[in-house]
Amino acid sequence: MGPELRSHVAFHLTGKRLGAGLAALDGLDLRPGLLARYGDLTQLRYDFPLVLVAGRADEGCIQSLSGLMNGVLREIAPHGTEGERTRRHLLRLEREIRTLAASGTPGSLAQLWDAAAARIGTESDAALASSLRRARTALQVNGEVVDCTHELPVRLVTHAWNALQQRKTASFEQEIHRLIVKLSEILQTDFIRSDAGRSAPRLRAAVGAVMEDAFDFDAMSSVLARVSGKDPLPESRRQRVQWALAELKSHQSLAKAGAGWPDLKSYVFTSCRDALAAFRNRLPEIIDLVKAIAIAELEIEGGYLEATHDPFFADFDETSVGAKDLGLLPDYLVCIRSENLHALENAELTEILASEVPIKVVVQIGDILEAPSLRAGHLGFAASAAQLGKMAIGLGTVYVLQSSSSHLYQMRRQILDGLRYAGPALFSTFAGSPRAAPALPPYLLAAAAMQSRAFPAFTYDPAAGADWASRFSLDQNPQPEADWPAFEFGYEDEAHQSVSEQLAFTFVDFVACDPRYARHFAVVPRAEWNGSMVPVGGSLTGDASAVSGKVPYLQLVNGDHVLQRALVDEKLLAAAHRSREMWHSLQELGGVRSSQSERLLARERKVWEEQKQREIEALKREAKPVTPAAPALPPAATPAAPAAKPAAAEAEPEKLSDDPYIETPRCTTCNECTNLNNRMFAYDANKQAVIADINAGTYRELVEAAESCQVSIIHPGKPRNPNEPGIADLLKRAEPFL
Repeated sequence: MGPELRSHVAFHLTGKRLGAGLAALDGLDLRPGLLARYGDLTQLRYDFPLVLVAGRADEGCIQSLSGLMNGVLREIAPHGTEGERTRRHLLRLEREIRTLAASGTPGSLAQLWDAAAARIGTESDAALASSLRRARTALQVNGEVVDCTHELPVRLVTHAWNALQQRKTASFEQEIHRLIVKLSEILQTDFIRSDAGRSAPRLRAAVGAVMEDAFDFDAMSSVLARVSGKDPLPESRRQRVQWALAELKSHQSLAKAGAGWPDLKSYVFTSCRDALAAFRNRLPEIIDLVKAIAIAELEIEGGYLEATHDPFFADFDETSVGAKDLGLLPDYLVCIRSENLHALENAELTEILASEVPIKVVVQIGDILEAPSLRAGHLGFAASAAQLGKMAIGLGTVYVLQSSSSHLYQMRRQILDGLRYAGPALFSTFAGSPRAAPALPPYLLAAAAMQSRAFPAFTYDPAAGADWASRFSLDQNPQPEADWPAFEFGYEDEAHQSVSEQLAFTFVDFVACDPRYARHFAVVPRAEWNGSMVPVGGSLTGDASAVSGKVPYLQLVNGDHVLQRALVDEKLLAAAHRSREMWHSLQELGGVRSSQSERLLARERKVWEEQKQREIEALKREAKPVTPAAPALPPAATPAAPAAKPAAAEAEPEKLSDDPYIETPRCTTCNECTNLNNRMFAYDANKQAVIADINAGTYRELVEAAESCQVSIIHPGKPRNPNEPGIADLLKRAEPFL
């Protein structure tokens, strides 16, 4: 082992750079190779910025700027020269709006549209001004424009929550109004049938002064007294209806004054403790309101039975209020940063999630990496906040959504599903922070976290079905069936030749984005690159023997787009292995892989192979020719010819070794031979290969089939045509299979 390799191995094992060859990563402005192409995001058309559209409570409340522009182009840009010019104009405007949003310029889409149009000079370009004017007319929506920033999760979820709660409160107020009208009609009807309601002054007031001289109200009162029913509303029922009506009107008056439940701002909190305290303080009012609604519905339908319902409502308390009742009222929203999740706040969060109360919690995580520390009680790189979503799934009744901020637009439907869920919901989101990766745009940092499996996206919806297949989903992750997503990475080598290879984006790539962990990397000079170095993706495979004695490295690119290699130390590699194992556990939950099924399949395959082997051995024994020993004859005797013929007729003819054949019982139905020549090779009734027509192909195809057979059961024998081209080479290739 040379000195250079020794220094590489030493760094990998100890994290210490020995000698002058290896360089520190600090201050070199390096980023993972797969992120090299994403320099200026404003030049790309992607999901961001978003437009938070007001007045909608569906997926349309969150729209992509690019999506809106595509819709406008479909409407106003026909095919041809004119349409292409309009398209270029509108895409230029879109790029300018994206630049304004990325620079932090606040405003609505209409405001940024005007600002962007002024910047690109519509005053001096009549065609451009005309295109944008037509596009502005076709644009039917407006809303706040937001980029993918470190504050996005709270802003986006709060916007969606507001849209849903406004619709809920409007519907609830209509229901309260309906109940008030119906209860008022019950009391009004009872009053009309009473003596006071039938009195002459009351009748005169009801008719009015215009027709006062046309009626004898005393006579009318006397007649009504004789024909009207004699049974007034029972006093207990009247009091019950009056109480329910007063409660409903009290709520309605508070709502009109802006001090009741529709005051949505009073339902948004920045700590779990405050949200729980507010819920408990409002609980007596909630109980009375739910009780009043229940009584009102029974009275309106005529279904209130005092013998049954009086005892029930006499003991009506918080235990009588269910999730359906709470679902009528606005949900509580808690927006909290992960750094504020101290011990007490964690306890309050756990209480909320276990309570089944419809409180929605948004945890905005700024950092999912934490330096290993034995003193702090953990040896991994992952911070505890990164595991919050997975821990919440264990409660079973909590809607859980975990996602990076870069992917929230793609998961807007799942966000709305969580906000509509009747119980508690947790939105665990990673948005990053300036201190974690100051040189990387928030979108790239968040996307890197999800792509690297450091913060995978998933949803758990208890209302979606009775099994895990219905409730849990990993579909939003790239290549969910793989340990790490792999992408094409192209570059130009020293000989100016184009090189392309598949690179896995791993947990190590994500850590390399954070300068706080630069000490776990060492840059290797180009002269020291050697065959003992292996890409980090290869070292994170399950087969440790394949990379034994190799030193893992990461492909990095500097600000001048020059390719670099950085060694990775053992501590970080171990953390990447743990990240992979955690991803495997999520794959198990999502049905992407199942270790139990794999174990069962391996056991059944072994049993099947053993059985097939026994069958093959039995067939070989049956097919083996038996040559009977010749009987001893006296010297003078000669064998009679007729006696030998029956024996020859009874013996099975021996298969000539020169003929091709297939050990059919061992066939695994891999389709290799039938794909090569489906006339020469075919399947029997058991879906196992046989030689169907030896004359339908060549000896070359027989040899190629033998070479491609996964279980080596095809034997090509000797060639039928000794003059076939390349026969000498084919015979040599066929030798292992004869």
